[in-house]
Amino acid sequence: MKYKYPLATTTWDEAEQEAMQSVIRSGMFTMGPRVAEFERQFAQYIGSRHCVMVNSGSSANLLIVAALFYSQNPRLRLQRGDEVIVPAVSWSTTYYPLYQYGLKIKFVDIDLQTLNFDLDQLSEAISSKTRAILAVNLLGNPNDFTAIGELTNNRDILLIEDNCESMGAEFLGRKAGTFGVMGSFSSFFSHHISTMEGGMIVTDDEELYHILLCLRAHGWTRNLPKHNHVCGEKSDDPFKESFRFVLPGYNVRPLELSGAIGVEQVKKLPTIIEARRKNGQALRSIMSEHPDLLIQQEIGKSSWFGFSLVIKPGSALTRTQLLEKLNALSFESRPIVAGNFARNEVMGYFDFEVHGELANADHIDANGLLVGNHHYPIPDLLDTLAGL
Repeated sequence: MKYKYPLATTTWDEAEQEAMQSVIRSGMFTMGPRVAEFERQFAQYIGSRHCVMVNSGSSANLLIVAALFYSQNPRLRLQRGDEVIVPAVSWSTTYYPLYQYGLKIKFVDIDLQTLNFDLDQLSEAISSKTRAILAVNLLGNPNDFTAIGELTNNRDILLIEDNCESMGAEFLGRKAGTFGVMGSFSSFFSHHISTMEGGMIVTDDEELYHILLCLRAHGWTRNLPKHNHVCGEKSDDPFKESFRFVLPGYNVRPLELSGAIGVEQVKKLPTIIEARRKNGQALRSIMSEHPDLLIQQEIGKSSWFGFSLVIKPGSALTRTQLLEKLNALSFESRPIVAGNFARNEVMGYFDFEVHGELANADHIDANGLLVGNHHYPIPDLLDTLAGL
C-alpha cells in the first residue's frame, strides 16, 4: 500500500548513486577504504575518538556487550550474572545481546512524557548488584545524562548507550551516544541517514576500540594495529597474521558500498537534523494543547526520529479509533518501538526481573503509536495531525 504520509523516505540523490557506481567500478566490495573514511567522518561529527562500522545497529549493540566481556580493565569488564538495568520500552536487539551473554536484566519503567527512563524508578532500581545501565535514547530524545550521572556517581556502574534512534541528538551541547563508554547507532533505511543496512559504535577508549575491531571480523588480528590492546604486538609477517584468531568474534563487517554511501550521507547530516528539529518543534507547537494526545517531551535537543502519539490517560479515545482515523488519512504507523518489551513471549528465555510496576510502559503498549518525521518541511502532514 502506498501512503500519503509514509514512515520514512529516502535521503539519497545522485551523490549516493555515484558513490555506489564508484565502488562497482573499483571491484572492491568488501570492507575497505571507503568504510574507513566513513568511520573517520562519523567519529568527527559525533565528537568521539573512534568509530567502528558494522552491518547493523543490532550488531553494534551485540559488539558493545561482547567487548565489555573481553576488556582487561576491571572497571569495564562484565561477567555472566551481572545486573544490567534497561528501560522497558525499546527494540528487541537492545535486550538480546544481554541475554546472549548471560547478563541479568532488570526492567525499569519509562516516563510517559519523555519516553525515556523514569528517573525516580531508575534511582530506586539501582542496587549493590547493578553493574551497568543501558540508556536508550528513544525516538531521537536524549536521556537526562546529568541526572543519570548523579545516580551512578562514585559507584562501580557502567553506562552504555543504545542511540540507534537518536543520531544527532544533543544534551548540554554534547552528542547523544557519547555519554557512555560506548554508544550504538543505526543507518538502516528508516533512520536519520541510510547506508542500506548499517550500524556504528563510537568510543573514546582505545582498548575497547581494538576489541571491537577484532570482534567485528572473526576475532582475528588482521585489522588490528601492530601495537594493540588485544594481542600486544603483531608480527610483521602478513601471512602469519592472516588467520590468527585471538577472540571469539563474529563476521558483522559492512560492505564497501555502505561505507561509500555513508561518506555522502554524513555530509548531509547537519541539514537533515536541522529539518527534523524544525518539524518537531512545529509539531509540539500545534499539538501541545490537544485534548486526547500526548506528544513526546524533549530533553536537551531531540533529533526527532518520528512522532509518537500517546492517548492521554482518562481519554475516551481508543487506539483502534486513532488508527482508523490515521488510516483514513493515509498515514503509515507503527507501535512505539516494541512497546513494553517485558510482555513479549521471548522473555521466557531471559534471566530478568521487573522493578516495581511498568505502568507507563503498559500504557504506551496499549495506547501509543508512531508516525513519520522527515528531512524536509512537512506542513501538510502537521496540519493534518493537528486536525485529529
